[in-house]
Amino acid sequence: MRDLDRDPAESQGAVALVTLADVAALAGVSLATASRALNGSKNRRVAEDLRERVLEAARRLDYAPNPNAQAVARGRTDSVGLVMHDIADPYFSSIAAGVIAGAEERGLAVTIATTGRRPGAELEYVARLRRQRARAIVLVGSRLSDQVATARLVGEFEAYVEGGGRVAAITQPVLPVDTLAIENRGGAQALAQALVDLGHRDFAVLAGDPAVLTSQDRLAGFRDGLRKAGTRLARENVLRTAFTRDGGYEAMQRLIARAPDVSCVFAVNDVMAVGAIAALREAGLVAGQDVAIAGFDDIETLRDVTPALSTVGVPLRELGLRAVELALRDAGTPTEVVRVTGHVQLRESTPAFTGRTLASVLRGAQAVS
Repeated sequence: MRDLDRDPAESQGAVALVTLADVAALAGVSLATASRALNGSKNRRVAEDLRERVLEAARRLDYAPNPNAQAVARGRTDSVGLVMHDIADPYFSSIAAGVIAGAEERGLAVTIATTGRRPGAELEYVARLRRQRARAIVLVGSRLSDQVATARLVGEFEAYVEGGGRVAAITQPVLPVDTLAIENRGGAQALAQALVDLGHRDFAVLAGDPAVLTSQDRLAGFRDGLRKAGTRLARENVLRTAFTRDGGYEAMQRLIARAPDVSCVFAVNDVMAVGAIAALREAGLVAGQDVAIAGFDDIETLRDVTPALSTVGVPLRELGLRAVELALRDAGTPTEVVRVTGHVQLRESTPAFTGRTLASVLRGAQAVS
């Protein structure tokens, strides 16, 4: 055994790369024991006296453990993988803030992958995170109606979980993982009832791609709410578009060009509603005055929108925190689905019905011109 009181620099005579073998030799233990003492091990523990000897040798040699070796020994890295559609979207960035905060509380870093809504990208990133031995994975974003793609993603998750990983998702409850499921249908139904209570009877909906389950659920819930309140949504007043700010802008332009007799527009997410407000402003119309408009999610950037947008509030940052909590539970803990209820927030963009509709406002503008 080498003398721990000797100065390593004296014996080496020059600065050299310190290896784990050097640490093991100085501590008088095997390479495997040194590795387990420094990197941890899933299966075997090192006696405390040996561990202290190895740590002292590493300190004297100024040895820095290899993070890749630590990951192999422990089975996992100190990172949480976060896979989402678009970090620039305030919906996703708010959730990401919660995930990062939750991970930092536990001394973990977050690796963020954004898919850009590209088909197959989720599967690629999940597979990559599994190979990189991420401690846990948080998946955020609507599921699609593509059953083949869903089955492939499920297979990748199952392989990851079998290897000791855990997954939490903020999405529809269609994956065999811990899931925070926003009550999209119920929230949209409650919003429809609230808008009818304000006197509105004729509506348009700016809906996303029908393959996006979130869009499907919110449109279906809004229809249900109107039906229960004794009114209906005309098929021609459902405008399909991208599930984005630009999609809302484009759909509202189409609605203005057609000028239907509607007094209130529901955009199935807030960023679409923001785009719709911009299109109204560009056409010389005022949201909340010439036509009411509502969204869904209650993203933080709404505080800068005029008029203040009516919406269904969802605790986005708290969802991120809760997802990390679920994802970092002990392996083998039974999975669960947590239902998250949204709350209707009526603001300036949806005043009580005054008799004005998009058609009547545009006819009046044409008469004046």
